[in-house]
Amino acid sequence: MAGAVAAVLGLLLLLGSPGASTGPPRDSLREELLLSPLPSGDLAATFQFRARWDSELHREGVSHYRLFPKALGQLISKYLVRELHLSLTQGFWRTRTWGQPYLQAPAGAELWVWFQDSVTDVDKAWKELSNILSGIFCASLNFIDSTNTVTPTASFKPLGLANVTDHHLLRYAVLPREVVCTENLTPWKKLLPCGSKAGLAVLLKAERLFHSSYHSQAVHIRPICRDASCLSVSWELRQTLTVVFDTFSIGQGKRDWSLFKMFSRTITEACPLASESKIYVDISSKTQENELLEVTPLPLSVHEASVQGDRRTYAVYDLLSPSLFNVSRSLNVQLKWKRPQDSLDLSTPVLHAQRYVSGYGLQTGEISTLIYNTHPYRAFPVILLETVPWYLRLYVHTLVITTKGKENKPSYIHYQPAQDRRRPHLLEMLIQLPANSVTKITIQFERALLKWTEYTPDPNHGFYVSPSVLSALVPSVIAMKAEDAEQSPLFTSLFPSSDGSSYFVRLYTEPLLVNLPTPDFSMPYNVICLTCTVVAVCYGSFYNLLTRTFHVEEPSRGGLAKRLANIIRKVRGVPPL
Repeated sequence: MAGAVAAVLGLLLLLGSPGASTGPPRDSLREELLLSPLPSGDLAATFQFRARWDSELHREGVSHYRLFPKALGQLISKYLVRELHLSLTQGFWRTRTWGQPYLQAPAGAELWVWFQDSVTDVDKAWKELSNILSGIFCASLNFIDSTNTVTPTASFKPLGLANVTDHHLLRYAVLPREVVCTENLTPWKKLLPCGSKAGLAVLLKAERLFHSSYHSQAVHIRPICRDASCLSVSWELRQTLTVVFDTFSIGQGKRDWSLFKMFSRTITEACPLASESKIYVDISSKTQENELLEVTPLPLSVHEASVQGDRRTYAVYDLLSPSLFNVSRSLNVQLKWKRPQDSLDLSTPVLHAQRYVSGYGLQTGEISTLIYNTHPYRAFPVILLETVPWYLRLYVHTLVITTKGKENKPSYIHYQPAQDRRRPHLLEMLIQLPANSVTKITIQFERALLKWTEYTPDPNHGFYVSPSVLSALVPSVIAMKAEDAEQSPLFTSLFPSSDGSSYFVRLYTEPLLVNLPTPDFSMPYNVICLTCTVVAVCYGSFYNLLTRTFHVEEPSRGGLAKRLANIIRKVRGVPPL
């Protein structure tokens, strides 16, 4: 007994001694905020909270969580998830007005997951995973089923450390009708180590975030290399939030803005658990001699990077720097325009697209997609993913792709036909986009007649069709250099440049709203009212006649009351009863 006590005391002394340190912490947190004035005069604010954990969740029996959310960690371990990407978006990113997005997401809810090859039943794991995520984020992800789930073959490759060639381990689904509100933002903020009490998360005030033109929050989980040798695996959680403010409505017609004007709050401190906390303000201009923007207070440093084929300059505010809060206890970054901005001088994005439905009547129609390549001399391929519900029956033989008046044959095409009430249409194509061209893709469809129980409560509003997905390596106009993900701003972390001549872009078109043949649902109400009237009046009367019995009563001479009445009437001279 004494030996056991001595051993325990020795172990405690060893763990408590200064020399018994096990090295740097196994998890870390970085928080970043990018403020970008858009060509239209609006302001885009992009938050990123990056938690990195040096742990192998699939091999270790992990029971202690510090910065990594326990709910997501247990989810990865139980369902053998390799990668998970979830986004909840309200609004649509206007590429031609706002420029190329850093991390665009489709309107509504988007979920795509890569599973480990050891998963026996991927469909079962996908269904259970979507239901659990629905409870965690208070979203309608439980409506994800086989009718809106597809398995792309080329559009969605793993973004993390993975050599996956079996696309059957991938599942992708979009709910374009999902509405994002505060009950989705609150659980998203609770996953942050500091919540919304300190750091950049203090600015996440729901009243201001949802009073905007565009709001998108996302969760990205992937495995990455722990070091340069890549012998061990770390797990990375990126929580991103992008919001676009209309400076004309918020700023009363002025384009000048500040943190307090946008978020109604200022920053007083960094998150105590964060190893890095920075604010980037895009102060780029076409000519350095004629700067457009002026920021206050003066930044401590300036960072230059090659981002999406363009050279950008960023004013950097390090919240962990002691000198930043020496003058005042709060940080309120302000930006003023030195002169009016000329939107005509701003270049259009190299790649952008739009989609619409044409035709008349409620029987047939046509889906048209326009893809623009504005690069002056470079052609490049693009992968197009189309997901169409089963009740829009596509005619694949009517697929037409034209560029500059000529037929453009795709070099790769994958089509999976739909099955009624079981799975949607899946169409993937690899299309070559010539320089300075517009490519038009059209395909005809026929509307199906649904069962009366399959219509939504508001069928005359229409039925949503998931947006198209475009994935491409866009050539850069300038010579780009490889950026270190640890030193560059946040948008180079998820989609880093593969080489110096191109950068990866994933775009989404608008979701479509299609009307289907809809019966007059007011008729059942009229039939019910008429039926109830007939039953009450006619059937009730006949039922009474058939079930009642009639008896003939003999007239009686009357009782004591009648004799007394007759005596009184006789005294008065009135005839008796």
